[in-house]
Amino acid sequence: MNQLIAPHLLFGLDPMWVSLAVLALTYVFIVVGPFNHAIVALIAAVVVVIIGLVDQSEATRGIDWNTIGLLAGMMILVSISRRSGLFQYVAVASAQQVRANPAGILLMLQLATALLSAVLNNVSTVLLMVPVTLVIAEELELPRFPFLFAEVFAANIGGTATLIGDPPNILIGTQAGLDFNAFLLHAAPAALMVLCVQMALVHLIWGRSLHASKERQVLVMGMNAPGMVTDWPLLRRSVAVLAAVLAAFVFAGPLRLEPATIALAGAAVLMLLDNMRGRGGRQADHVHATFADIEWATIFFFIGLFVVVHAVETSGFLTLVGGKLVTLTGGHLMAAATIILWVSAILSAVIDNIPFVATMIPLIKDMAPAFGGPNAIEPLWWSLSLGACLGGNGTLTGASANLAVAGIAARNGIRFGFMRYLAYGAPLTLVSIAICQLYVWLRYF
Repeated sequence: MNQLIAPHLLFGLDPMWVSLAVLALTYVFIVVGPFNHAIVALIAAVVVVIIGLVDQSEATRGIDWNTIGLLAGMMILVSISRRSGLFQYVAVASAQQVRANPAGILLMLQLATALLSAVLNNVSTVLLMVPVTLVIAEELELPRFPFLFAEVFAANIGGTATLIGDPPNILIGTQAGLDFNAFLLHAAPAALMVLCVQMALVHLIWGRSLHASKERQVLVMGMNAPGMVTDWPLLRRSVAVLAAVLAAFVFAGPLRLEPATIALAGAAVLMLLDNMRGRGGRQADHVHATFADIEWATIFFFIGLFVVVHAVETSGFLTLVGGKLVTLTGGHLMAAATIILWVSAILSAVIDNIPFVATMIPLIKDMAPAFGGPNAIEPLWWSLSLGACLGGNGTLTGASANLAVAGIAARNGIRFGFMRYLAYGAPLTLVSIAICQLYVWLRYF
């Protein structure tokens, strides 16, 4: 592949080192640069085309449109569903199920957050759950940091469990050919074990010391949970479509449907149902509002990143690194899985896990022949998924959900700084990865 693109490269430079330099600079600007991630990724993608690492046609082939379609479809589903008040209802109803007991609320909100993150995505879930959580904590006159911290952890753990719960899983699933059921069978059990341990540790750290007066508990019990739903017809339609989408994910194999097709079909149907009540200008307003809610910055970040990583892949660098890693592990799959799990966790706590996973996927693919083919390296995919998704819990900047909650906390005058988060996040993340290490050993080796 080097020879195919080297003649077109400006100044006759080595494509491998130039592509690596572009990727490294992209990482630097993503981590510490003053510009939005999407801007950095798009500029990097344009650069690799202009300087001749890949031409436009080859760059387009590097974009995983299945991932893009799945992300866009799920964003539309969340955008429409949240207008019904469904998530606010879930939060208040969860608190009332435990009679407004503070420790019980802490537990229930973690469960609700993890479940919603698994079927939607972790960032959307925290954006919808946290404001209601703050109201409940204020009514009970409780410290708010434990609730926010616990929900961040639960969101990232829940997102680890499914194909659609966290962007790294979407990348891994679509590019490695792992469907929704595969994540339920392999990632979900590990996520469930981590969640149980996480909730127990959170209870030991904070839950036992949380107390509220009877008068305050009465106020929470008096909150009108059904009243949180602002549009019951939309709620029913949203739940029906989401259930159908999840069922289609489960039966995607027999149906011969790709994840993007399922997500976009569900999005189109829910948009249709949402707009059947509107006519003319009102219908147009609904459509524009829905598309405005799509995180276009995330979509274009993925597109740019796919092009940059594809340029590195075609240069032959990832094949070279894959061979070195196989040599380093002595050809032992268990050693490779262990390295990938811990390196993924540590680096995902420091840098954005999305570009890291995007870079690791072709590297792991190139390792397949040395370990016996694509089927033999499946444990490596689960190690990458568990490490990247759960490692994001380690620091405040490790995952998008963490930063989203930090922003809400800052607007509400809550101290949710890097060091305070790190003091709890790093040790709990190490426990999570140790559990995953044990899981990978026992299940696959």
